[in-house]
Amino acid sequence: MQSKKIKEILIGSNNNGKIKEIKDLLPKKLKIYTPKEYKIKSPKETGNTFKKNSYLKAKYFSKKTGKICLADDSGLEIYILDKLPGIYSARWAGKKKNFNMAINKVYKKLEKKKLKNKKVKARFVCALTIYWPNGKFISSIGKINGNISK
Repeated sequence: MQSKKIKEILIGSNNNGKIKEIKDLLPKKLKIYTPKEYKIKSPKETGNTFKKNSYLKAKYFSKKTGKICLADDSGLEIYILDKLPGIYSARWAGKKKNFNMAINKVYKKLEKKKLKNKKVKARFVCALTIYWPNGKFISSIGKINGNISK
């Protein structure tokens, strides 16, 4: 079976920063589309894992546009906070996706546990899904362990 080379792809996000990050990692000759070009809003992230949310977004945008879609879901899991903010990382940043607001919320929660200036283990998780209009998909997840620091 011969695989067909992907010549164009939709990045399944309405977050300009995320679109740029993903676009910078893809081959330059790949034709890239975004949901904004189709005036499509992002779906609700109803999955209970990063992988499910990346799949949900990739499938949604692919079905809406008829294009192959690459979508992600990612976030920070802090062990002492029961892996929060986890899949809710973006929501902790508010409607304007303010990183400072999210990290301040993290520090406040750590302060309540008297851990603000201590070594706190965490990890960054990123799930990616590529979804084809015919229903075929591939999902992958990566995790980077580390510590919360100023």
